[in-house]
Amino acid sequence: MYQKYIKESEQSRLSMMIKKYVFGNPYETGATVLPVEPAGGIPERFRFAAETGTFSYTLKEKDLVFGLGETVRGINKRGWIYVSNNADDPEHNENRISLYASQNFLLVDDGTECFGVFVDNPGSVTFDIGYTDPDVLSIHPEYNDTSFYVIEGETPAGIVGTFRELIGKSYVPPVWAFGYGQSRWGYKTAEDIREVAAGYKALGIPLDMIYMDIDYMQDFKDFTVNPERFPEFADFVREMKAEGIRLIPIIDAGVKMETGYDVYEEGKAKGYFCKKENGEDLVAAVWPGKVHFPDFLNREASDWFGDQYQVLTDAGIEGFWNDMNEPAIFYTEDHLKEVFAQIKEFEQKELDIWGFFEFKDVVGSIANHPEDYRRFYHKFHGQKVRHDKVHNLYGFYMTKSAAESFARNCPEKKILLFSRASYTGMHRYGGVWTGDNCSRWSHLLMNIQMMPGLNMNGFLYSGADIGGFGGNTTEDLMLRWVAFGIFTPLFRNHSALGTREQELYRFERKEDFKHLIELRYALIPYIYREFLKAAETNGMYMMPLWFAYREDERCREVEDQLLVGDALMIAPVYEQNKTGRYVYLPESMRMLRFRAYNDYDSEVLPAGDHYVKAALNEVLVFLRPGCELPLATPARHVEQIDEKQLTRIIFAKP
Repeated sequence: MYQKYIKESEQSRLSMMIKKYVFGNPYETGATVLPVEPAGGIPERFRFAAETGTFSYTLKEKDLVFGLGETVRGINKRGWIYVSNNADDPEHNENRISLYASQNFLLVDDGTECFGVFVDNPGSVTFDIGYTDPDVLSIHPEYNDTSFYVIEGETPAGIVGTFRELIGKSYVPPVWAFGYGQSRWGYKTAEDIREVAAGYKALGIPLDMIYMDIDYMQDFKDFTVNPERFPEFADFVREMKAEGIRLIPIIDAGVKMETGYDVYEEGKAKGYFCKKENGEDLVAAVWPGKVHFPDFLNREASDWFGDQYQVLTDAGIEGFWNDMNEPAIFYTEDHLKEVFAQIKEFEQKELDIWGFFEFKDVVGSIANHPEDYRRFYHKFHGQKVRHDKVHNLYGFYMTKSAAESFARNCPEKKILLFSRASYTGMHRYGGVWTGDNCSRWSHLLMNIQMMPGLNMNGFLYSGADIGGFGGNTTEDLMLRWVAFGIFTPLFRNHSALGTREQELYRFERKEDFKHLIELRYALIPYIYREFLKAAETNGMYMMPLWFAYREDERCREVEDQLLVGDALMIAPVYEQNKTGRYVYLPESMRMLRFRAYNDYDSEVLPAGDHYVKAALNEVLVFLRPGCELPLATPARHVEQIDEKQLTRIIFAKP
């Protein structure tokens, strides 16, 4: 009886803080886990234009706007336009309006009053945050079948906590997944992977994971292994694990059309692939050439695809990364025919500037063409639904498919799982990496500024490709990026085929890289503790200074320093050729300038502005008053760390 009272009391509290407004016929996306009875009328604080389906709010002069997860620009999203429309686009410059993820939670705060907004709509949603009109936040779903939530609270952290209660607990990976991982598109054979493992071992640089990109597959077919490049695969997995290294293979969304390929044959026979309006299976193309897309929104197809992972878990694999699941489309068979027909019209023409631009647009429209996402359908909750109306759920449901299969087929194991594409709610099933970034200093800053938005939306296990995926990294950029990546839960160095090889042992400053990675391993007791705390309490592992120092006006503009857990603030260096940086301290803190886990300077700095030196091999960490930082002795692998033998750095309250 007492437990029932507590549950009803908690539900009553949440109902006072969360208001739900329903427009049209919203899909049951799976984003939320708490039932909320719809309120009538228009969302509080907002105006609604029924003729356009647009919600608008007048921004106050001091309003800060946080959220939207994995998006470009700063932590404060005010001043730009963002479109939730999962897109395979590696050019993450400031002009981009869509990336791989759609995480439709915003928080508005002027320092005295704050509220949150969650737009549960899996189609395209435009958030114009003071772009068209500097004083107006407008939200426009392309199809207004929307559950629109307004969340009230007294503080930003409190609102985030309430929102996270609404959407459910965050995924927690196995502890070894907090170690360092090395990846590259281009590890073509088992010998290549052995060489990487040996390179790290020779220098004593800790390493827990080596990732396997599309090279390991037979002709890029999901759930296959090339027997010539990776003979006796299960034995190889055991061999690497004996060295303390887990192999983490990639899984792509498209299933190759090939007679005799069992995944294709079974999926075709059972009708598990996405279909065009006429009932035919959509024919698209990605890495293997022509493919079908599994209908992850169809419960039976989802269960079937998830069970395919078992062929790899049976071989000893304990982690996966899901890719190309926006879904990315090189072309569809239908649109390719349209493009070839249009090209023929240009053959006999002399192309002036306008004709040339038109020709380029026709050729450039082949990949990820907007009309292609309207060509196919899902069976979702028993209904036939055109893909573009639920587009942003595809990567979420692919990852959900895998996670639910692991729970069925290997419940005794924790499996590492993360994805490129996502939607709010996927955070319960896996983490995310932020996709195909580049080796640019601006992308290091973008990594720093994305982390709080991802945490707000529940994606605690997240990170970017350290050093950059595309382009050629430099040693100084890699040192600075590793120095920040030390603190991100997902800590992976990943690069593209044809770019500079960026395994850490290939650089000149090998000892510096070794010391930085050892510092990560020394910090794992703290990182893991604070991660678990954030997951359990619906908190944030990484957050802006403003959330903790809201009474300090200076903190509203600090976008390159982050709080990490309850005890630490970090101030990464993210510009080329800098030997230090300016740091703002909202209160007195103990600055630790690490060169290695057991080599650091310590200095108490008063509140205010400081210029602090930070050489390429140094990491700036600031310990907050009344807090302590536990440090372990590093080991080559996470599971070898002795957490009973910790050194503690303490900063007592003045």
